[in-house]
Amino acid sequence: MRDTDRALVQAAGAVARLRCRSARHTVAAAARTPEGRVLTGVNLHHDTGTTCAEAVAVGTAATQAAGELETIVAVGDRGREILSPCERCRSLLLDYFPAIRVIVGPMDDPRVLPLADLPTPAATP
Repeated sequence: MRDTDRALVQAAGAVARLRCRSARHTVAAAARTPEGRVLTGVNLHHDTGTTCAEAVAVGTAATQAAGELETIVAVGDRGREILSPCERCRSLLLDYFPAIRVIVGPMDDPRVLPLADLPTPAATP
């Protein structure tokens, strides 16, 4: 894993520590452009459902005209691990950025995979 990938994990963790302090925000995502620009987002829990942090980060990239995203990571609040994108986020990322790389795995040994190579998430009952 490159130093820039480690820095992206640290950026998502910092946002999780600073902004995920209630049940409304429990996950932070950080995404990087090929030029090195980092954009972040947090998830949004609401009575009508949840919008994932990855989707918010993609929206941030769109509103700031960031262009392509090359790598993304999501980190849970309160010291939780790196989280793999859900099926909706995988579909969103595939649609917007088919070549994006995703950081997954435990905090002490993360790895970077192309979106297409992520293992299929377990079905929720």
